[in-house]
Amino acid sequence: MKNKIAATQKERVMRDNDFIVSKTDLKGKITYANEIFIEFSGYSQYELLNTQHNIIRHPDMPRSVFELLWKTLQSGQEFNGYVKNMSKDGGFYWVFANVTPSYDNNHKMIGYYSVRRKPSLQALAVIEPIYKEMLTAEKNSAAKNAMAVSTALLITKLEQQGVSYEQFALSI
Repeated sequence: MKNKIAATQKERVMRDNDFIVSKTDLKGKITYANEIFIEFSGYSQYELLNTQHNIIRHPDMPRSVFELLWKTLQSGQEFNGYVKNMSKDGGFYWVFANVTPSYDNNHKMIGYYSVRRKPSLQALAVIEPIYKEMLTAEKNSAAKNAMAVSTALLITKLEQQGVSYEQFALSI
């Protein structure tokens, strides 16, 4: 199911003690969604299960952030980062996400486990302009170069601060 919902300016803000939890298989299909995820996404559990996690991808998110997320996870590492999600009604909500690989008893990677919480306003004030700049770079580039241009922009910003994305995300 591809998301054809038009984005709106309706913001939903997570409560301080909320945790959005989901699990996916290795291809990103949702295998578990907690009640807070269902609430904020606006989708029913039935609509979410066995659907690609990108059903909640907001068009304001640079694609290169997701490329970084997938590369990090596929290398067996955890990912921490800021994500703007889109709910079924077109509204949005920001999260600070921790995504980790899940393993079976034989240490074989079988999927991913994600816990998202409310991001600080200070962190959003830092990350939003960077994501907007990355998204603009993606939109102004030829399709085949868009992610590389956006990623290069992010890497340059991180190198200027002498940190990885993970260090940056955890520090703001």
